[in-house]
Amino acid sequence: MANTLANVPVSKIIKNKSNCEDEPRKKSREDWRKAKELEEARKAGTAPAAVDEEGKDINPHIPQYISATPWYFGAQGPTLKHQRPQPEKQRKFSGIDEWYNRGVDASKVAIKYRKGACENCGAMTHKKKECMERPRKIGAKYTNANIAPDEFTQPELSMDYDGKRDRWAGYDPSQHRAIVEEYQKIEEAKRQMRAEKLNAEGNDEQDSDKDEDKYVDEVDMPGTKVDSKQRITVRNLRIREDTAKYLRNLDPSSAYYDPKTRSMRDNPYVGTEREVDYKGENFARFSGDTQRHANAQLFAWEAHERGVDVHLLAEPTKLELLKQEYDKKRDELKDKARDSIINRYGGEEHLDALPSSLLLAQTEQYVEYSRYGKIIKGQDRQIIRSKYEEDVYPNNHTSVWGSYWHAGKWGYKCCHSFIKNSYCTGNAEGKADSSDEKSMSNDSSSDEEEKISKTLKKSKSSKKREKKQKQKEKRKNKKKAAKMEEQDKLQLALQKEEERQKEAERLLQVDERKRRYNSMYEVKEPTADEIEAFQMKRKREDDPMAEFLNK
Repeated sequence: MANTLANVPVSKIIKNKSNCEDEPRKKSREDWRKAKELEEARKAGTAPAAVDEEGKDINPHIPQYISATPWYFGAQGPTLKHQRPQPEKQRKFSGIDEWYNRGVDASKVAIKYRKGACENCGAMTHKKKECMERPRKIGAKYTNANIAPDEFTQPELSMDYDGKRDRWAGYDPSQHRAIVEEYQKIEEAKRQMRAEKLNAEGNDEQDSDKDEDKYVDEVDMPGTKVDSKQRITVRNLRIREDTAKYLRNLDPSSAYYDPKTRSMRDNPYVGTEREVDYKGENFARFSGDTQRHANAQLFAWEAHERGVDVHLLAEPTKLELLKQEYDKKRDELKDKARDSIINRYGGEEHLDALPSSLLLAQTEQYVEYSRYGKIIKGQDRQIIRSKYEEDVYPNNHTSVWGSYWHAGKWGYKCCHSFIKNSYCTGNAEGKADSSDEKSMSNDSSSDEEEKISKTLKKSKSSKKREKKQKQKEKRKNKKKAAKMEEQDKLQLALQKEEERQKEAERLLQVDERKRRYNSMYEVKEPTADEIEAFQMKRKREDDPMAEFLNK
């Protein structure tokens, strides 16, 4: 052990020799040597440990700065009392059963109003300002009636760290006793009802647990979620006998597997040697008689809710007979209701209509189109017609109105008639000849006038053409000049951009300490030509063809 009496005077050790006889006195060198040997023996475990005034062993491996007692503590031997909490400095906290009183003290109820009490209710423990009772029309100070009892004087509790955070502090177990008694009464009533039902049916005592063990699938098993109202069991874990999805195809570019819903969206065996016909995630699980079994289970649940004592696993034959009888009666009721409606309102002919697939003109004929909308395989594409009438030829006509034009008039092409809705005679050639003769006679008289007018028109048109050509030439020259200026500006901007890039490369190669300052550098908004030059000369590191162009 460390030297616990190093700070104690030697005279005091000699005086108290009877109290610490096992501790060697440290007067001479020999005493110091013995004390050191005893300390080493205690550390090695060959000598018993030192004992304090309370009879507790002191660990010999405790450092000296912890075991050494201060001089003002007045220790008479080895002790660690100075390291423990001092009783005069310890706070006293409230007990675990102490808590604030609730309610009022009804044992003492005043009859007369007391001085200093609440003027509203008459209680001594609060004032009128703090009264929680409904304000009276005339207070208890003046009526001396219905004096309210005094509240309990609340104790001043002192809580420690754990007491302040105790969620059950002040809890009264007698309050919960009422809830327990209520549930016990309900359970007792259920037992009596079950016993009365069994006695009425004449069943044995062994059938008392029949209702509890009947539906085994209602048990809350791991991996299932049971809804007691709808009797539906939902699995939230993968069925153990199924192959894990990640073992079907380890190629990451194969079918996508959604881990959230645990479903494979495509056939994982596509393009592999063991390619199979994959029809869906749950195809194998919901094929065959699975749907029939699910419908039978649903029918059993619905029948049990309506009071029919039947179970799918216990009585499958009875359930099947009940289901057949139920389906038969349901069809009879449907036919009866339909016949009554037809007899009353009619409309039986509409029941014999064609199926909706034929009414909607949907067929299984395959038609393949190209990317431009042309038919490659299958039937020809039908012409989309407008809402107006087309290819209607009335009054013996073979063409529509507006198919012929002459001298600013519309007509029929088949008979050259300009009268709408007229009867077709079919003599289009004769009318054309007569119209030609008339036109020849009129042409001879108007030839001279046309020649004069043509000469005048030519002179005027030639002048206009010359003006237009001059204007076009001026516009072309202006455009060329503008293009040349833009090209010159762009060339200058490209040259400046090349110089700027060369200067930047040169500065990057120069040591940082030898670079000049740019404090006097002029800052201005770049022009459109400078921006275009920068975009043209900009180095694109992410361009895959950049190195190819440089080579």
